[in-house]
Amino acid sequence: MLSTTARKSVSLSDTQQATRNAGAVVTQKIWLPKLLYDALPYFYLASGILAFLATLYISDWFWVLPHYLLFCAACVHLGVVIYRRRHRRRSGDVHEQQS
Repeated sequence: MLSTTARKSVSLSDTQQATRNAGAVVTQKIWLPKLLYDALPYFYLASGILAFLATLYISDWFWVLPHYLLFCAACVHLGVVIYRRRHRRRSGDVHEQQS
């Protein structure tokens, strides 16, 4: 019995095709208006701070409080990371132009 190692073209099922297309959509760059792009880190920071302040008014804390605190930490962290990356890039450009 002889076998070949040549690949046969296999058509993808509908599910596999949808998965491949969804992966392409997730990694695709999106365009945001400049105002929205500049406001994004402040939106994350405000959301995180408001989530933290909302924990003060939760009476049944046993299951909601950890979710609020996790959301708060994630938003504040994401806002700070985005702000620092943009600020570092802009200040780096200024130093390169002065040289």
